Amino acid sequence: MTLEEGPTERRELEHAEPGAPADGEQHGPAGLPPVAIHSRLEDAVATLIGTYVASLGVFLLHAGGAVTGGTAGLALLLGYASGWSFGLIFLLVNVPFLALGVWQRGIGFGLRTLIAIGLVGGFTELHTMLAGPMAVPSLYAAVTGNLLVGISMLILFRHNASMGGLNPLALLAQDRFGWSAGYVQLACDVVIIAAALAVVSPLVVLVSAFGAGLLNLVLVMNHRPGRYLGASLPGTRHRA
Repeated sequence: MTLEEGPTERRELEHAEPGAPADGEQHGPAGLPPVAIHSRLEDAVATLIGTYVASLGVFLLHAGGAVTGGTAGLALLLGYASGWSFGLIFLLVNVPFLALGVWQRGIGFGLRTLIAIGLVGGFTELHTMLAGPMAVPSLYAAVTGNLLVGISMLILFRHNASMGGLNPLALLAQDRFGWSAGYVQLACDVVIIAAALAVVSPLVVLVSAFGAGLLNLVLVMNHRPGRYLGASLPGTRHRA
């Protein structure tokens, strides 16, 4: 039940009134000139920080046997069932959605997303190697893990990056069938978390759903493009 990057705000900007800031600039507070977006170095550093924080959240979710929504939740679920490493599964499950993202947003978006996916998977494996097996209460894992993932998504969104996910599929369903992308995303996440009943207890599924709800709350309250100075311009959308 998380929200991922999408082109909703980007589409709105394509119909902006004359005089709107050009690419590379953003509106400042009333009466102040536009401000420049982040430099490439800042984007690179933020991607490293964001993916590291996300991987720590995923590591805690895995340690507590919890799940979340999106492709991260799907990778965790498949990992519990197969015993394969999260990093490998996370990359594999994102491949088709990454291809859709490239089709919708271009090769630049695809490359940035692929790098972020690889970093999240690699950092998660690093935590596993360095920290070793841990027994973490499921409620603590679900709450803390999802909050960390939500914070990391904010960091990445502000720097025009993402960790992949189901959003391209949701947008395709919206364009082809007129279904709300948010509801499509929500339905996919509900199915993923409900499917966890096959491998974990109902109580863990319940706390996982609660944690995923907290992740959405973080995004809804804090990710509003144009509200914050230095936030990326178009191209981000809340995961549902």
